Amino acid sequence: MRPEAAAAQGSPGLDPAALEQLKQRAAECVEQNAARLSALSSCIWVTVLGTPAEEEGGGKIDLIEAGAFDDVDVVFMAHPAQEDAAYLPDVAEHDVTVKYYGKASHAAAYPWEGVNALDAAVLAYNNLSVLRQQMKPTWRVHGVIKNGGVKPNIIPSYSELEFYLRAPSMTELTVLTEKAENCFKAAALATGCKVEIKGDGHDYYNVLPNKTLQKIYRENGKKLGMEFISEESICNGLSGSTDFGNVSFVVPGIHPYFYIGSDALNHTEQFTEAAGSEEAQFYALRTAKALAMTALDIIFKPDLLEKVREDFRQILDC
Repeated sequence: MRPEAAAAQGSPGLDPAALEQLKQRAAECVEQNAARLSALSSCIWVTVLGTPAEEEGGGKIDLIEAGAFDDVDVVFMAHPAQEDAAYLPDVAEHDVTVKYYGKASHAAAYPWEGVNALDAAVLAYNNLSVLRQQMKPTWRVHGVIKNGGVKPNIIPSYSELEFYLRAPSMTELTVLTEKAENCFKAAALATGCKVEIKGDGHDYYNVLPNKTLQKIYRENGKKLGMEFISEESICNGLSGSTDFGNVSFVVPGIHPYFYIGSDALNHTEQFTEAAGSEEAQFYALRTAKALAMTALDIIFKPDLLEKVREDFRQILDC
């Protein structure tokens, strides 16, 4: 049996060094315990995988396709946050880049000769803003205009936007993606621009829960002093997105969040600073211990593994 532990990359746009160090510290602790576990029996295999590009690129998806999770029974990954939670509803995500191609012209002398790609980008952004009225409360759309022209006196011939689309399931994400693409196409039609819509090729699946694993991890965490958020908070909340979701559709797993001694929100400078603190190292190591204890339970209580597998089968059938 091979319980798996995975570590991933930090926040884009901010210095990820402290966050990466925090995850690496937890992974190193798990790896040390893995060596001890493997020494107990030749039938037990514990592997620690470094899986970069969680935020962009989907490194775990490449690992799935390469067979890295074949013959794995259970997979673990932990993510720093503002609280301890055995599970949070990480949602499915589709990243899309939209490019508009128009025609440049002098904005004062011959504006009628131009085809304004920036206008297309602005309309696309506004179209999505209008769409929000008909979006479900659990859908998320957020993006930026990455290129909007060069000089005010030149009709922009090119513009580019990047958007993240998120929904609680892949089924809902497909619906949201179609609606968003219609917004992009409508902007091109209204302005006379040509449009290119391109996904990054690695959609992130929502993270599947596993009640048995969550229960075991929660019990072990409490023994170490963790204070978990309420089930009501979990059911009524949403989280981000991770390529661990794709892994959770292939093998039973758990993706807990752990407190690092700060209320700072993820993907902020304050959180990056907190992740590099000595206090955060303590909480990272405590989380690694809870994961190792959970692995021991699975290894030495075979009935638990069957319950984990049954939870996995049931959630896939839903």
